[in-house]
Amino acid sequence: MSSLKLISIGNSVGVVLPKELLAKLRVGKGDRLYAVETPNGIELTPYDPEFAAQMDLAEEIMREDRDVLKKLAE
Repeated sequence: MSSLKLISIGNSVGVVLPKELLAKLRVGKGDRLYAVETPNGIELTPYDPEFAAQMDLAEEIMREDRDVLKKLAE
């Protein structure tokens, strides 16, 4: 486990992430991270949980209405 340093950035506060953590998250400068509250605390993730929920719903609709969607595609 590594500690993270908080630094001032203008009127805000930022976190310095070590290269090893960036590599594990598969992110780099300019990428977006999402802070998600979990029962174990705050989780940083490169995946947008809202988008993931929307995709899950879309997949469910596509499974349920497969025949209708196939007809529309013809």
